[in-house]
Amino acid sequence: AHPSRLLIVEQLSGKERPVGELTEMIGSDMSTVSKHLSVLKNIGIIRDEKRGSQVYYRLACPCVMNFFTCVEKVLKSTVRRRE
Repeated sequence: AHPSRLLIVEQLSGKERPVGELTEMIGSDMSTVSKHLSVLKNIGIIRDEKRGSQVYYRLACPCVMNFFTCVEKVLKSTVRRRE
């Protein structure tokens, strides 16, 4: 996955966030962040909700963070074996 998408998922693990806040966190322009959000939404990792003029995003299934924890452990284990 793209590092920006991983960052988005990580940031949404704690709470829902408006698109503007995610854009600031990632440090990319709004159109780039919107494309990443669209990819994540289309594959079912995140959901959005429009409230007034703001769009808020949240994880569709918080257990996705378990997957990231597992991947991190596998990567660390692989690095240790190669050292």
